Amino acid sequence: MKSILAFVACLFLFAACGPKRNLVYFSEGNAKTSIALPAIMEVKIQADDILKIFVTTLSAESNILFNPTASEIGYRVDKGGNINFPIIGLIKVDGLTIEQVQIKISKEVEKYAKNPNVAVQFLNFKITVIGEVNRPSSFTVTDNRVNVLEALGLAGDMTIYGKRENVLVIRQNGNERTMARINMNNRDVLNSPFFNLKQNDIVYVEPDRAKAASISENNRYLPVIISAAISVAAVFVQVYYGR
Repeated sequence: MKSILAFVACLFLFAACGPKRNLVYFSEGNAKTSIALPAIMEVKIQADDILKIFVTTLSAESNILFNPTASEIGYRVDKGGNINFPIIGLIKVDGLTIEQVQIKISKEVEKYAKNPNVAVQFLNFKITVIGEVNRPSSFTVTDNRVNVLEALGLAGDMTIYGKRENVLVIRQNGNERTMARINMNNRDVLNSPFFNLKQNDIVYVEPDRAKAASISENNRYLPVIISAAISVAAVFVQVYYGR
């Protein structure tokens, strides 16, 4: 009889057993309440980016010339790093920040109109979050600045199976692709150059072993088997004590 009870106890323990995971962000590392963060890297324009550019001057006629209807869909940066801007023609923008492009276009527009004001922003600042998150998808960011924590928020946060200590960030700079793993449980991640994302970054949340086991062919029927075994053991106990 004792062996049966021990068997039932083992089944309960096995069913409840699983890898323990720290689900709390920033719970490890430097315990200071404030951390000096590195300067946020300025986002540089690269080929295939799409820019929205709006020019205002003191001349209504010039405003029309520099803001044609076609400009509403944005200016795509070609493989040579240029955009084809009205009146001015090709302008090299590859490798420049938004602020630098605004200054560069303003100087060109000044040749045709006084006191120009140029506003530039990305139309395709996109990041992608996949893996063990609740809403994996690609997201367009309007203010051109987003960090990993904000990206996870857009994706509905990680599931309980997501490895918070081993998040992969994939980044492409021109023809080079780099990958880095960051620990979202550790406060020191705030100092990582991959914490603040760039356009077209991919964030991948890897599943833990519990998720892999839950979909394993060998373990698919394990809960049913455990439940049946417990039921049989319970009936046997009732019969044993009821006689």
